[in-house]
Amino acid sequence: MTEVVDSGRQPPRRRVPGPARPVRPGGQQRRPGPGARPAGQRRPGPRQPAPRTIRLGSPRPRLRMVSLALTLVMIAFVVRLLQVQAVDAGEYAAKADRNRYVGRVLAAERGGITDRNGVDLAISADANDITADPTMFTRDQLKVGDGPEQAAALLAPILGADQDTIAGKLRTKNTRYVLLARRQTPQVWNQITDLKTALVKKAKDDPGTVNVLAGVFQEPSSKRVYPNGDLAAGILGWVNAEGKGGGGIEQQLNRQLSGKNGKIRYAQSGGRLVPTAGSAETPAVAGSDIELTIDRDIQWAAQSAITEQVKKSKADRGYVIVQDTRTGEILAMANSPGFNPNDLTRANPDALGNAALQDAYEPGSTAKVMSMAAVLEENVATPETHVIVPNRLHRGDRLFKDDIDHPTWYLTLNGVLAKSSNIGTILATGELGRNQRESNRILYSYLRKFGIGSYTGLGFPGETKGILAAPGDWSTSQQYTIPFGQGVSINAMQATSVYSTIANGGVRVAPTLVRGTKGPDGRFTPAPKPKKTRVVSERTAKTLARMLESVVDDEEGTGTKARIPGYRVAGKTGTANRVDPATGRYRGYTSSFAGFAPADKPRITVYCAIQNATKGNYFGGQICGPIYKEVMEFALKTLQVPPTGAGPANLPVSFKP
Repeated sequence: MTEVVDSGRQPPRRRVPGPARPVRPGGQQRRPGPGARPAGQRRPGPRQPAPRTIRLGSPRPRLRMVSLALTLVMIAFVVRLLQVQAVDAGEYAAKADRNRYVGRVLAAERGGITDRNGVDLAISADANDITADPTMFTRDQLKVGDGPEQAAALLAPILGADQDTIAGKLRTKNTRYVLLARRQTPQVWNQITDLKTALVKKAKDDPGTVNVLAGVFQEPSSKRVYPNGDLAAGILGWVNAEGKGGGGIEQQLNRQLSGKNGKIRYAQSGGRLVPTAGSAETPAVAGSDIELTIDRDIQWAAQSAITEQVKKSKADRGYVIVQDTRTGEILAMANSPGFNPNDLTRANPDALGNAALQDAYEPGSTAKVMSMAAVLEENVATPETHVIVPNRLHRGDRLFKDDIDHPTWYLTLNGVLAKSSNIGTILATGELGRNQRESNRILYSYLRKFGIGSYTGLGFPGETKGILAAPGDWSTSQQYTIPFGQGVSINAMQATSVYSTIANGGVRVAPTLVRGTKGPDGRFTPAPKPKKTRVVSERTAKTLARMLESVVDDEEGTGTKARIPGYRVAGKTGTANRVDPATGRYRGYTSSFAGFAPADKPRITVYCAIQNATKGNYFGGQICGPIYKEVMEFALKTLQVPPTGAGPANLPVSFKP
């Protein structure tokens, strides 16, 4: 046995005891003979080499190194653990949530729009937003490198979208949600579903087939639908791709119609909801329904009449407005040409909007009723006052004339209005003040009272307030043209309101388009009462109504084509030089007719205007008078307004000198 020692010295040699000598039987030992070795000694053999000593270093340095390495590793783990669980815990949790949880908006159902009788004009139908999870289109998922391109080639024809755009969305990184198309019909999603099903079946038979549409999904949405096509499109407007009103009532009342969107956040796997992982949801609040003042049937009659005449006259455009004279409610507001809000891709950009409120134009002779109102209210003249009307009248820097050449007319003030004499109107309004400047100021004050130069109060998007300069800024010619409706600009609603004011006994009622709203709880809230303003006295208004009858009933009047059998009709024609919006110069004419019925007990006002008729007659009485008659007759029948049975006023038109 070899002993290992720590010191470097040679250890002393020791004898190793041999085996014990055997004992004889009986316990006697053999007796040694001569020369025998002493007991306990072995025969010396060959000499053995000295044992080799192995020297080992101290294990403590190694233990220290191992302990230090283990300590550093543990410190690194602890630091990383602290970073993940404490310092950057929020960031990592957010990343995990982004990969696991999906949040989306729950779109509120948009409120509907109806006419005054509850007939649907704009509704929201079921639709789908087509979405996708880009992580399901990667090479790792599909085992092919062109998965987005294959999916885009299938989806583009169905969605009517650009193939490259769809492929780009499907390759979006760091997200599990992209929107491919908004508000698609259920039929579109059915086509996609059929394709997905076909790919799944084919993959079972052919393992090499890849379902490249597995990551395409749908979310419930809604699509705006206008059941009556282009009917009242100028009033309704449309809804854009973002689900917001892009014009008309849809834009004006977008906040009430839109409601309040909700939110939902849920765990998902492969684009599917994981029911057991929980979700958080804030329900959406549906928008309010809007009830308009218009009557669908009257709107249809007005739109049909103006569309036909604009086409027949090859005019640029035209508009018809029907208003309840007592309440200010608009029963119809039709434009031609119009557009179909269900398909804006085919709409003429120039036809979008509501020209009846957005066009500013010189009204012509229909504005003479305001001049006559000022003359009567200021007690300058009466309907029987004699006015001698020459063929030409020199005023300022111009020589004025009437629409036709004529010998000297001997007219009453009533006759000046009936025959629509520009010269007679200049002469009558010139008597308003002690001089022309004062006459200008007085006339201006009445124009303002009638609402000229101010917004109508509808608050409609894009509405113009027209142009009415202050009397101190009137040019030399404007002093004499403004009394007969040139040199001042209005919109069709302002013109309608002027005649409704006369029909309503001299009280202007601000026009309204909205009767009220119905909230998600079903409660109806009426619209605020319109503002009322006294413009002229009731006596003046009634006198003007009788004078306006002469325009239609008297054979010398310019509005005979507006007669309605059985009814007393008050009206006024207009034929004005038209400013071309493109050049800013006069070109063509604005033809118009305005009036109300029954003249002695007014209920309805109708106004018609046609811009730049290029075929046939362009005089207002000839092309707008028949439209007035057609629309007024339909409205009287629809609202069941009976004739009064009283005879016409028959005021004198002329006198014998």
